[in-house]
Amino acid sequence: MGTRTIFTKNEIKEILLNYNLGELICFEPVTNGTVETNYFIETTLDKFVFRYYEERSKESVQFEVNLIRYLKKKDYPCPGVYKSKHGKYVNFYNGKPYVLFEFIQGVHEDNPGEEQERQLIEMVAKLQNITRNYKPFYKNARWNYGVDLCRKLARREAKRIDTANSREKLKWLENELAKLQLPQSLPKGICHCDFHFSNVLFKDGKIRALLDFDDANYTYLLFDLAYLIEPFASAFKWDTWENFKKTDSILDFSKARKTVKEYMKHRPLSEIEKRHLFDVYKLSVLMDCVWYFERGNAKDFYEKRKIDALNELGRGKFFEKIFKKA
Repeated sequence: MGTRTIFTKNEIKEILLNYNLGELICFEPVTNGTVETNYFIETTLDKFVFRYYEERSKESVQFEVNLIRYLKKKDYPCPGVYKSKHGKYVNFYNGKPYVLFEFIQGVHEDNPGEEQERQLIEMVAKLQNITRNYKPFYKNARWNYGVDLCRKLARREAKRIDTANSREKLKWLENELAKLQLPQSLPKGICHCDFHFSNVLFKDGKIRALLDFDDANYTYLLFDLAYLIEPFASAFKWDTWENFKKTDSILDFSKARKTVKEYMKHRPLSEIEKRHLFDVYKLSVLMDCVWYFERGNAKDFYEKRKIDALNELGRGKFFEKIFKKA
């Protein structure tokens, strides 16, 4: 994404005056990986990450800070947050909130192997174990992934685009949302909702930290798992799907079964979660449809192909493919 707001040396010095973290030595912008503005800062005492929130409300940022402080108390690997001289973790500059984070040494794995993938799955399960009973005070300041939010955002996108195609796609999406079965007893908690290797730091092959809780929200505990599994052929992707005929078989559960099996070593799923992983996975696909609402023709597009294949398979067979395969 790049740096959206440029900070001068004097401005960084002014911000550091709010903390007891030493004198500025140097700073540089982080040029990739987020919609927020980030800077690496080095002082006479340590290194830090300065995050300037471009579009988040104070309450939304406070949700993130509270969550991170809770996770740190539970020894979950993520960067800590620093308190200002005035006792505040969320502060403001030119009307926008910012937070100073702990700098953690590590690298991103561009080509993760099986061991790194296993560790990531374990970290997903561990997050859900920790946050199952966590009740966020600023929950409503976040987009909490569910049917209502998906419908609301889709309607907003359809109205913004305002074409016959967008209206037709909205009608299809709302019809698919109505088919989902998501019982109230499905457990909820915090999901990161962006578990990707670009948001994970490794050192010596081991996970050091999970970064970027910008999309974290209160939703079904299955949601992060749903984003990890991909019950489709590896060749079937957003930029290749048109190479497949509608009659082609695109489902492949081999990797999905392996992922779920590894996940359940660390967080066993209840029977109701197993039965409705199908629905949460479909919800994740429909949320992706919202993020890329302008992409594709309403009669045939990537997410629709996925949903059509899942509908043809059905909830019961999906369950068997994931949990009953010998």
